[in-house]
Amino acid sequence: MAFAALASGVSGLKAFTEGIGAISDNIVNLNTVGYKETRNRFTTLVTETQSVQRFSPGGVAARAQTLVSQQGLLRNTGSQTDLGIDGKGFFLVRSAPSANSPSGTIQFTRAGNFTPDDEGFLKNTAGLFLMGFPVDRNGNIPTNLGDLGSLVPINTTGLTGTAEATDSVGVRINLQASLAAAAGPISAGDLASGSVTADFERTITIFDAQGSAQDLTLAAVKTGTNTFRFEIFGDPTSMNTAATPPGLVLSGEMLFNADGSLQQYIEDFPTATTINPGAGNPISPTADITYANGSGTETVTFKLGTSGDTDGVTQFDSISTLISTSANGAVFGNVIGVNVSEDGTVTALFDNGLSRDVFQLPLATFPNPDGLTRLQGNAFGVSDFSGKFSIVLPGTGGAGTVAPATLESSTVDLAAEFADLIATQRAFSAATRIITTADQVLQDLVRI
Repeated sequence: MAFAALASGVSGLKAFTEGIGAISDNIVNLNTVGYKETRNRFTTLVTETQSVQRFSPGGVAARAQTLVSQQGLLRNTGSQTDLGIDGKGFFLVRSAPSANSPSGTIQFTRAGNFTPDDEGFLKNTAGLFLMGFPVDRNGNIPTNLGDLGSLVPINTTGLTGTAEATDSVGVRINLQASLAAAAGPISAGDLASGSVTADFERTITIFDAQGSAQDLTLAAVKTGTNTFRFEIFGDPTSMNTAATPPGLVLSGEMLFNADGSLQQYIEDFPTATTINPGAGNPISPTADITYANGSGTETVTFKLGTSGDTDGVTQFDSISTLISTSANGAVFGNVIGVNVSEDGTVTALFDNGLSRDVFQLPLATFPNPDGLTRLQGNAFGVSDFSGKFSIVLPGTGGAGTVAPATLESSTVDLAAEFADLIATQRAFSAATRIITTADQVLQDLVRI
Protein backbone atom coordinates (compact mmCIF):
# COMPACT_ATOMS: atom_id res chain seq x y z
CA MET A 1 0.00 0.00 0.00
CA ALA A 2 2.90 2.36 0.74
CA PHE A 3 4.23 1.81 -2.75
CA ALA A 4 0.79 2.59 -4.18
CA ALA A 5 0.65 5.81 -2.16
CA LEU A 6 4.11 6.70 -3.44
CA ALA A 7 3.00 6.13 -7.04
CA SER A 8 -0.11 8.21 -6.45
CA GLY A 9 2.00 11.08 -5.14
CA VAL A 10 4.32 10.83 -8.15
CA SER A 11 1.33 10.98 -10.52
CA GLY A 12 0.24 14.12 -8.70
CA LEU A 13 3.67 15.69 -9.16
CA LYS A 14 3.58 14.87 -12.88
CA ALA A 15 0.01 16.10 -13.36
CA PHE A 16 0.47 19.35 -11.43
CA THR A 17 3.78 20.01 -13.21
CA GLU A 18 1.94 19.76 -16.52
CA GLY A 19 -0.78 21.98 -15.10
CA ILE A 20 1.73 24.64 -14.09
CA GLY A 21 3.26 24.36 -17.55
CA ALA A 22 -0.10 25.03 -19.23
CA ILE A 23 -0.76 28.00 -16.94
CA SER A 24 2.72 29.35 -17.63
CA ASP A 25 2.14 29.01 -21.36
CA ASN A 26 -1.09 31.00 -21.02
CA ILE A 27 0.57 33.77 -19.04
CA VAL A 28 3.52 34.25 -21.40
CA ASN A 29 1.12 34.36 -24.37
CA LEU A 30 -1.07 37.01 -22.80
CA ASN A 31 -0.23 39.43 -25.66
CA THR A 32 0.03 36.86 -28.46
CA VAL A 33 -2.41 37.70 -31.25
CA GLY A 34 -5.11 35.08 -31.68
CA TYR A 35 -3.80 32.88 -28.85
CA LYS A 36 -6.34 30.47 -27.38
CA GLU A 37 -6.28 29.70 -23.67
CA THR A 38 -5.38 26.16 -22.55
CA ARG A 39 -7.23 24.96 -19.48
CA ASN A 40 -6.20 22.16 -17.14
CA ARG A 41 -8.50 19.22 -16.70
CA PHE A 42 -7.60 16.57 -14.12
CA THR A 43 -8.91 13.03 -14.17
CA THR A 44 -8.52 10.16 -11.71
CA LEU A 45 -6.43 7.08 -12.37
CA VAL A 46 -8.19 4.04 -10.90
CA THR A 47 -6.40 0.77 -10.13
CA GLU A 48 -8.65 -2.26 -10.35
CA THR A 49 -9.12 -4.32 -7.19
CA GLN A 50 -10.93 -7.61 -6.66
CA SER A 51 -12.12 -6.64 -3.20
CA VAL A 52 -14.56 -3.98 -2.21
CA GLN A 53 -13.01 -3.94 1.24
CA ARG A 54 -9.60 -2.76 0.08
CA PHE A 55 -8.71 0.52 -1.62
CA SER A 56 -5.87 0.76 -4.10
CA PRO A 57 -4.85 4.36 -4.96
CA GLY A 58 -4.29 5.15 -8.62
CA GLY A 59 -3.47 8.85 -8.71
CA VAL A 60 -4.29 11.68 -11.09
CA ALA A 61 -3.53 12.64 -14.68
CA ALA A 62 -3.60 16.05 -16.40
CA ARG A 63 -5.64 16.53 -19.57
CA ALA A 64 -5.00 19.95 -21.07
CA GLN A 65 -7.72 21.35 -23.36
CA THR A 66 -7.21 24.31 -25.70
CA LEU A 67 -10.39 26.36 -26.05
CA VAL A 68 -9.96 27.09 -29.74
CA SER A 69 -13.60 28.03 -30.25
CA GLN A 70 -13.43 30.86 -27.73
CA GLN A 71 -13.66 34.33 -29.35
CA GLY A 72 -11.03 36.87 -28.37
CA LEU A 73 -11.57 40.61 -28.12
CA LEU A 74 -11.16 42.44 -31.45
CA ARG A 75 -9.09 45.61 -31.19
CA ASN A 76 -8.48 48.19 -33.89
CA THR A 77 -4.95 48.69 -35.21
CA GLY A 78 -5.34 50.99 -38.22
CA SER A 79 -3.33 48.70 -40.51
CA GLN A 80 -5.34 47.37 -43.46
CA THR A 81 -3.41 44.10 -43.52
CA ASP A 82 -4.20 43.32 -39.87
CA LEU A 83 -7.16 40.94 -40.04
CA GLY A 84 -9.46 39.53 -37.40
CA ILE A 85 -12.42 37.18 -37.63
CA ASP A 86 -15.69 38.19 -36.03
CA GLY A 87 -17.29 34.80 -35.45
CA LYS A 88 -16.34 31.27 -36.40
CA GLY A 89 -13.65 30.29 -38.86
CA PHE A 90 -9.92 30.28 -39.50
CA PHE A 91 -7.60 31.83 -42.05
CA LEU A 92 -5.90 29.34 -44.36
CA VAL A 93 -2.11 29.65 -44.25
CA ARG A 94 1.01 27.81 -45.29
CA SER A 95 4.49 27.88 -43.82
CA ALA A 96 5.83 28.12 -47.38
CA PRO A 97 4.36 29.95 -50.39
CA SER A 98 4.39 26.86 -52.60
CA ALA A 99 2.32 23.74 -52.02
CA ASN A 100 5.20 21.74 -53.50
CA SER A 101 7.46 22.77 -50.66
CA PRO A 102 7.98 20.15 -47.89
CA SER A 103 6.43 22.64 -45.46
CA GLY A 104 3.63 23.71 -47.79
CA THR A 105 0.77 21.94 -45.99
CA ILE A 106 -2.36 23.97 -45.33
CA GLN A 107 -2.70 25.11 -41.70
CA PHE A 108 -5.32 27.17 -39.91
CA THR A 109 -4.92 30.23 -37.71
CA ARG A 110 -6.71 33.23 -36.24
CA ALA A 111 -3.47 35.16 -35.81
CA GLY A 112 -4.13 37.79 -38.46
CA ASN A 113 -1.21 40.16 -37.94
CA PHE A 114 -0.16 39.98 -41.60
CA THR A 115 2.45 42.27 -43.15
CA PRO A 116 4.16 42.17 -46.57
CA ASP A 117 7.61 40.59 -46.61
CA ASP A 118 10.47 41.63 -48.91
CA GLU A 119 8.77 39.84 -51.81
CA GLY A 120 5.31 41.26 -51.11
CA PHE A 121 3.75 38.11 -49.62
CA LEU A 122 1.45 38.65 -46.65
CA LYS A 123 2.91 36.79 -43.63
CA ASN A 124 2.08 36.88 -39.96
CA THR A 125 4.66 37.07 -37.17
CA ALA A 126 4.99 33.28 -37.19
CA GLY A 127 6.03 33.39 -40.86
CA LEU A 128 2.81 31.81 -42.14
CA PHE A 129 1.67 32.86 -45.63
CA LEU A 130 -1.95 33.99 -46.04
CA MET A 131 -3.74 32.05 -48.78
CA GLY A 132 -6.65 33.12 -50.98
CA PHE A 133 -8.38 32.57 -54.30
CA PRO A 134 -7.30 34.77 -57.23
CA VAL A 135 -10.00 36.95 -58.77
CA ASP A 136 -10.00 37.24 -62.56
CA ARG A 137 -10.60 40.47 -64.49
CA ASN A 138 -14.34 39.74 -64.53
CA GLY A 139 -14.48 39.45 -60.75
CA ASN A 140 -14.90 35.66 -60.68
CA ILE A 141 -13.27 33.15 -58.33
CA PRO A 142 -12.98 29.33 -58.68
CA THR A 143 -16.39 27.69 -58.31
CA ASN A 144 -14.99 24.72 -56.36
CA LEU A 145 -13.99 26.24 -53.03
CA GLY A 146 -12.84 22.85 -51.80
CA ASP A 147 -10.03 22.72 -54.36
CA LEU A 148 -6.97 23.59 -52.26
CA GLY A 149 -4.90 23.63 -55.44
CA SER A 150 -6.64 26.86 -56.45
CA LEU A 151 -5.33 28.68 -53.38
CA VAL A 152 -2.41 31.03 -53.92
CA PRO A 153 -0.33 33.08 -51.47
CA ILE A 154 -1.52 36.68 -51.42
CA ASN A 155 1.10 39.02 -52.81
CA THR A 156 0.62 42.79 -52.78
CA THR A 157 3.64 43.93 -54.77
CA GLY A 158 3.31 41.40 -57.58
CA LEU A 159 0.19 43.14 -58.84
CA THR A 160 0.60 44.99 -62.11
CA GLY A 161 -0.68 48.46 -62.78
CA THR A 162 -3.93 49.08 -64.56
CA ALA A 163 -5.70 51.57 -66.78
CA GLU A 164 -9.36 51.99 -67.63
CA ALA A 165 -10.78 53.00 -70.98
CA THR A 166 -13.49 55.63 -71.13
CA ASP A 167 -16.88 54.20 -72.02
CA SER A 168 -19.17 56.93 -70.70
CA VAL A 169 -19.10 60.70 -71.21
CA GLY A 170 -21.64 63.06 -69.70
CA VAL A 171 -21.83 66.72 -70.73
CA ARG A 172 -23.61 69.85 -69.59
CA ILE A 173 -23.48 72.53 -72.29
CA ASN A 174 -25.46 75.69 -72.96
CA LEU A 175 -25.81 76.78 -76.59
CA GLN A 176 -26.72 80.44 -77.11
CA ALA A 177 -30.28 80.71 -78.42
CA SER A 178 -29.88 84.15 -80.09
CA LEU A 179 -27.13 83.02 -82.49
CA ALA A 180 -27.82 83.45 -86.20
CA ALA A 181 -28.33 80.24 -88.14
CA ALA A 182 -25.49 79.28 -90.47
CA ALA A 183 -26.19 79.64 -94.19
CA GLY A 184 -26.53 76.71 -96.52
CA PRO A 185 -27.02 73.02 -95.84
CA ILE A 186 -24.60 71.47 -93.33
CA SER A 187 -23.76 67.79 -93.63
CA ALA A 188 -22.30 65.25 -91.20
CA GLY A 189 -18.60 65.88 -90.68
CA ASP A 190 -18.55 69.49 -91.83
CA LEU A 191 -17.58 70.69 -88.33
CA ALA A 192 -14.94 67.95 -87.96
CA SER A 193 -13.38 68.75 -91.35
CA GLY A 194 -13.39 72.48 -90.68
CA SER A 195 -15.47 73.31 -93.77
CA VAL A 196 -18.03 74.95 -91.49
CA THR A 197 -17.02 77.23 -88.63
CA ALA A 198 -18.50 76.14 -85.30
CA ASP A 199 -20.38 78.53 -83.00
CA PHE A 200 -19.17 76.50 -80.03
CA GLU A 201 -16.09 74.28 -79.67
CA ARG A 202 -14.47 72.76 -76.57
CA THR A 203 -11.96 69.93 -76.01
CA ILE A 204 -12.26 67.26 -73.35
CA THR A 205 -9.95 64.35 -72.45
CA ILE A 206 -10.80 60.65 -72.47
CA PHE A 207 -8.62 57.52 -72.07
CA ASP A 208 -8.01 54.44 -74.19
CA ALA A 209 -7.47 50.91 -72.87
CA GLN A 210 -3.73 51.48 -72.57
CA GLY A 211 -4.24 54.50 -70.32
CA SER A 212 -3.24 57.06 -72.94
CA ALA A 213 -5.04 60.40 -72.84
CA GLN A 214 -6.99 61.20 -76.00
CA ASP A 215 -8.62 64.53 -76.88
CA LEU A 216 -12.20 64.81 -78.05
CA THR A 217 -13.66 68.01 -79.46
CA LEU A 218 -17.31 68.94 -78.86
CA ALA A 219 -18.57 71.33 -81.54
CA ALA A 220 -21.96 72.86 -82.39
CA VAL A 221 -23.37 75.32 -84.95
CA LYS A 222 -26.87 76.71 -85.12
CA THR A 223 -28.78 75.49 -88.18
CA GLY A 224 -32.30 76.79 -87.54
CA THR A 225 -34.87 77.73 -84.94
CA ASN A 226 -34.29 75.57 -81.85
CA THR A 227 -31.92 73.41 -83.90
CA PHE A 228 -28.12 72.88 -83.66
CA ARG A 229 -25.81 70.48 -85.43
CA PHE A 230 -23.68 68.78 -82.78
CA GLU A 231 -20.52 66.82 -83.58
CA ILE A 232 -17.85 65.00 -81.60
CA PHE A 233 -14.49 64.31 -83.24
CA GLY A 234 -10.84 63.72 -82.39
CA ASP A 235 -7.40 63.90 -83.91
CA PRO A 236 -7.79 62.32 -87.40
CA THR A 237 -4.41 60.58 -86.98
CA SER A 238 -5.16 59.02 -83.59
CA MET A 239 -8.77 57.80 -83.74
CA ASN A 240 -11.39 56.70 -86.27
CA THR A 241 -8.90 57.19 -89.09
CA ALA A 242 -11.19 55.31 -91.51
CA ALA A 243 -14.17 57.61 -90.91
CA THR A 244 -15.27 60.34 -93.33
CA PRO A 245 -13.82 62.76 -92.47
CA PRO A 246 -11.10 61.03 -90.39
CA GLY A 247 -11.53 61.51 -86.65
CA LEU A 248 -15.35 61.87 -86.72
CA VAL A 249 -17.04 60.09 -83.83
CA LEU A 250 -20.61 61.38 -83.65
CA SER A 251 -22.72 63.78 -85.70
CA GLY A 252 -26.37 64.78 -85.70
CA GLU A 253 -29.02 67.46 -85.18
CA MET A 254 -30.21 68.57 -81.72
CA LEU A 255 -33.79 69.81 -81.43
CA PHE A 256 -34.80 71.90 -78.44
CA ASN A 257 -38.15 72.69 -76.86
CA ALA A 258 -39.44 76.23 -76.57
CA ASP A 259 -38.30 76.36 -72.92
CA GLY A 260 -34.67 75.61 -73.91
CA SER A 261 -34.69 71.96 -72.86
CA LEU A 262 -33.42 69.20 -75.13
CA GLN A 263 -36.18 67.41 -77.06
CA GLN A 264 -34.53 64.88 -79.36
CA TYR A 265 -31.36 64.01 -81.21
CA ILE A 266 -31.38 63.02 -84.89
CA GLU A 267 -28.16 61.13 -85.48
CA ASP A 268 -26.71 60.76 -88.98
CA PHE A 269 -23.27 59.40 -88.06
CA PRO A 270 -22.23 56.70 -87.28
CA THR A 271 -25.81 55.51 -87.89
CA ALA A 272 -29.03 57.16 -89.04
CA THR A 273 -31.07 57.11 -85.83
CA THR A 274 -33.65 59.41 -84.29
CA ILE A 275 -33.48 59.45 -80.51
CA ASN A 276 -36.81 60.83 -79.34
CA PRO A 277 -37.54 58.96 -76.10
CA GLY A 278 -40.22 61.27 -74.72
CA ALA A 279 -40.02 63.61 -71.77
CA GLY A 280 -38.19 62.27 -68.75
CA ASN A 281 -36.06 59.74 -70.63
CA PRO A 282 -32.33 59.98 -71.34
CA ILE A 283 -30.87 60.88 -74.72
CA SER A 284 -27.65 58.87 -74.84
CA PRO A 285 -26.29 58.01 -78.32
CA THR A 286 -23.37 55.58 -78.57
CA ALA A 287 -20.42 55.46 -80.93
CA ASP A 288 -17.39 53.24 -81.47
CA ILE A 289 -13.97 54.84 -81.13
CA THR A 290 -11.11 52.94 -82.75
CA TYR A 291 -7.70 54.12 -81.56
CA ALA A 292 -4.77 54.13 -83.97
CA ASN A 293 -2.21 53.22 -81.25
CA GLY A 294 -3.40 49.61 -81.15
CA SER A 295 -5.48 49.84 -77.99
CA GLY A 296 -8.56 48.55 -79.80
CA THR A 297 -12.10 49.83 -80.16
CA GLU A 298 -14.25 51.13 -77.31
CA THR A 299 -17.99 51.74 -77.41
CA VAL A 300 -18.65 55.05 -75.70
CA THR A 301 -22.01 56.32 -74.49
CA PHE A 302 -22.50 60.08 -74.69
CA LYS A 303 -25.04 61.29 -72.13
CA LEU A 304 -26.51 64.47 -73.62
CA GLY A 305 -29.25 64.90 -71.02
CA THR A 306 -32.87 64.04 -70.34
CA SER A 307 -35.60 64.82 -72.86
CA GLY A 308 -37.63 67.77 -71.61
CA ASP A 309 -35.11 68.57 -68.85
CA THR A 310 -32.16 70.94 -68.47
CA ASP A 311 -29.66 68.49 -66.95
CA GLY A 312 -27.55 68.14 -70.12
CA VAL A 313 -27.35 70.21 -73.30
CA THR A 314 -29.62 73.30 -73.17
CA GLN A 315 -30.47 76.30 -75.36
CA PHE A 316 -30.73 79.55 -73.40
CA ASP A 317 -29.90 83.07 -74.43
CA SER A 318 -26.57 83.29 -72.66
CA ILE A 319 -23.10 82.75 -74.04
CA SER A 320 -22.38 79.23 -75.22
CA THR A 321 -20.31 77.45 -72.61
CA LEU A 322 -19.22 74.04 -71.42
CA ILE A 323 -20.65 73.85 -67.89
CA SER A 324 -19.26 70.47 -66.89
CA THR A 325 -18.21 67.06 -68.15
CA SER A 326 -18.02 63.65 -66.50
CA ALA A 327 -15.91 61.06 -68.28
CA ASN A 328 -14.86 57.83 -66.62
CA GLY A 329 -11.60 56.01 -67.33
CA ALA A 330 -8.12 56.63 -66.02
CA VAL A 331 -4.48 56.73 -67.07
CA PHE A 332 -2.16 53.85 -66.23
CA GLY A 333 -1.55 53.63 -62.48
CA ASN A 334 0.62 51.58 -60.11
CA VAL A 335 -0.45 49.77 -56.96
CA ILE A 336 -0.22 51.89 -53.82
CA GLY A 337 -1.96 49.62 -51.33
CA VAL A 338 -4.62 47.05 -50.62
CA ASN A 339 -7.94 47.07 -48.83
CA VAL A 340 -9.79 44.11 -47.32
CA SER A 341 -13.57 44.12 -46.89
CA GLU A 342 -15.75 42.22 -44.42
CA ASP A 343 -16.62 39.62 -47.05
CA GLY A 344 -12.93 38.83 -47.52
CA THR A 345 -12.45 40.65 -50.82
CA VAL A 346 -8.89 41.95 -51.23
CA THR A 347 -8.92 45.09 -53.38
CA ALA A 348 -5.85 46.66 -54.95
CA LEU A 349 -5.71 50.46 -54.86
CA PHE A 350 -3.94 52.30 -57.69
CA ASP A 351 -2.46 55.79 -57.78
CA ASN A 352 -4.78 56.76 -60.65
CA GLY A 353 -7.78 56.45 -58.34
CA LEU A 354 -8.91 53.04 -59.62
CA SER A 355 -9.45 49.94 -57.52
CA ARG A 356 -9.72 46.32 -58.54
CA ASP A 357 -10.65 43.12 -56.69
CA VAL A 358 -7.64 40.79 -56.85
CA PHE A 359 -8.11 38.08 -54.20
CA GLN A 360 -10.89 36.45 -52.19
CA LEU A 361 -10.10 35.28 -48.67
CA PRO A 362 -11.83 32.01 -47.69
CA LEU A 363 -12.42 30.79 -44.14
CA ALA A 364 -12.29 27.23 -42.84
CA THR A 365 -14.86 25.93 -40.37
CA PHE A 366 -14.79 22.73 -38.29
CA PRO A 367 -17.48 20.65 -36.54
CA ASN A 368 -15.34 20.69 -33.38
CA PRO A 369 -12.64 23.38 -33.45
CA ASP A 370 -11.66 22.55 -29.84
CA GLY A 371 -10.39 19.22 -31.18
CA LEU A 372 -7.79 20.79 -33.49
CA THR A 373 -4.13 19.92 -33.07
CA ARG A 374 -1.87 22.73 -31.88
CA LEU A 375 0.99 23.56 -34.24
CA GLN A 376 4.02 25.81 -34.12
CA GLY A 377 3.33 29.51 -34.68
CA ASN A 378 -0.13 29.72 -33.09
CA ALA A 379 -1.61 27.61 -35.87
CA PHE A 380 -3.74 24.47 -35.86
CA GLY A 381 -4.00 21.27 -37.84
CA VAL A 382 -6.77 18.80 -38.57
CA SER A 383 -7.24 15.88 -36.18
CA ASP A 384 -9.69 13.01 -35.75
CA PHE A 385 -11.42 14.98 -33.01
CA SER A 386 -11.86 18.20 -35.01
CA GLY A 387 -13.61 16.61 -37.97
CA LYS A 388 -13.14 17.56 -41.61
CA PHE A 389 -13.03 21.24 -42.48
CA SER A 390 -15.25 23.14 -44.90
CA ILE A 391 -14.00 26.08 -46.96
CA VAL A 392 -16.59 28.86 -47.19
CA LEU A 393 -16.70 32.54 -47.97
CA PRO A 394 -16.80 34.93 -44.98
CA GLY A 395 -20.32 35.51 -43.75
CA THR A 396 -21.67 32.28 -45.29
CA GLY A 397 -22.04 28.70 -44.11
CA GLY A 398 -21.90 29.64 -40.44
CA ALA A 399 -18.56 31.40 -40.77
CA GLY A 400 -17.91 34.84 -39.31
CA THR A 401 -16.88 37.93 -41.22
CA VAL A 402 -13.43 39.39 -41.73
CA ALA A 403 -12.70 42.39 -39.51
CA PRO A 404 -10.14 44.53 -41.39
CA ALA A 405 -7.66 46.70 -39.50
CA THR A 406 -8.27 44.70 -36.33
CA LEU A 407 -6.54 41.93 -34.42
CA GLU A 408 -8.00 39.27 -32.15
CA SER A 409 -6.55 39.46 -28.65
CA SER A 410 -5.50 36.48 -26.57
CA THR A 411 -8.31 34.80 -24.63
CA VAL A 412 -6.16 34.53 -21.50
CA ASP A 413 -7.62 36.00 -18.27
CA LEU A 414 -4.53 36.98 -16.28
CA ALA A 415 -6.31 37.17 -12.90
CA ALA A 416 -7.80 33.69 -13.36
CA GLU A 417 -4.44 32.29 -14.44
CA PHE A 418 -2.69 33.61 -11.31
CA ALA A 419 -5.42 32.12 -9.13
CA ASP A 420 -5.07 28.75 -10.87
CA LEU A 421 -1.29 28.98 -10.59
CA ILE A 422 -1.47 29.41 -6.82
CA ALA A 423 -3.96 26.55 -6.42
CA THR A 424 -1.93 24.22 -8.64
CA GLN A 425 1.29 25.09 -6.82
CA ARG A 426 -0.36 24.28 -3.50
CA ALA A 427 -1.55 20.96 -4.91
CA PHE A 428 1.99 20.23 -6.08
CA SER A 429 3.31 20.94 -2.60
CA ALA A 430 0.69 18.65 -1.11
CA ALA A 431 1.75 15.87 -3.50
CA THR A 432 5.32 16.20 -2.28
CA ARG A 433 4.06 15.67 1.27
CA ILE A 434 2.43 12.43 0.10
CA ILE A 435 5.79 11.21 -1.19
CA THR A 436 7.54 12.26 2.03
CA THR A 437 4.97 10.44 4.17
CA ALA A 438 5.11 7.31 2.00
CA ASP A 439 8.92 7.39 2.31
CA GLN A 440 8.68 7.50 6.10
CA VAL A 441 6.27 4.54 6.07
CA LEU A 442 8.69 2.56 3.90
CA GLN A 443 11.56 3.40 6.26
CA ASP A 444 9.53 2.16 9.22
CA LEU A 445 8.74 -1.07 7.37
CA VAL A 446 12.42 -1.57 6.63
CA ARG A 447 13.32 -1.05 10.27
CA ILE A 448 10.66 -3.51 11.34
